Amino acid sequence: MHIFLIRHGESIANVGENYVKRLPDHLVSLTETGKEQARKNGAWLARYCKEKEMDLSRARIWRSPYLRTRQTSEEFNKSLMIPDIREDITLIEQQFGLFDSIPETEWGNLYPNAFAEYERQRKNYGKFYARLPLGESPFDVAIRIHQFMGTIYRDYEKHATETLFVFTHGTTLRAFLLRWFHYSPEWYQEERNPKNCWIREIDGNRDLGYINVDN
Repeated sequence: MHIFLIRHGESIANVGENYVKRLPDHLVSLTETGKEQARKNGAWLARYCKEKEMDLSRARIWRSPYLRTRQTSEEFNKSLMIPDIREDITLIEQQFGLFDSIPETEWGNLYPNAFAEYERQRKNYGKFYARLPLGESPFDVAIRIHQFMGTIYRDYEKHATETLFVFTHGTTLRAFLLRWFHYSPEWYQEERNPKNCWIREIDGNRDLGYINVDN
């Protein structure tokens, strides 16, 4: 199975605009820069697949149902031209709960007790296990990603769906890698969050890393 994991383009949350608008996370959209990133990297990825002589006739797009991942996949697909597009709720971003759409520098000021407990967990258990108040930990994200993997394995067995383009979010992308390759929580602690529109390639049991980090 060949998988391309793709983080969404630059969003209004990435540039701090949503700290004012306070939109719910699933309605956070791309900026104009984010749309251009997606168009550019979609064209790049289409060329890459062509150069590798990859057969995309049985390829499928999977995406988070959040607005910014839908928009990113649509811009990419102007070049990839894959008709089979599906969504799965397990691909959504980590739930930030009480801290959603709030600058991290303000968490302690607005919710001192909840923040103190989160910091205690983070220091005692590490970033991977610490659960955000009313939200999720990366561990929680990894558990739901494991459910998604069951879906793609069944599709592979029943329909020979061999090539997947998965549009998702930073934490979710890393959680996917952790589950697929059985990486450790310590690996997650050290793994950097991908930049917008970075593409991570998986070829069976080989992690080929980010293939467009200079874009």
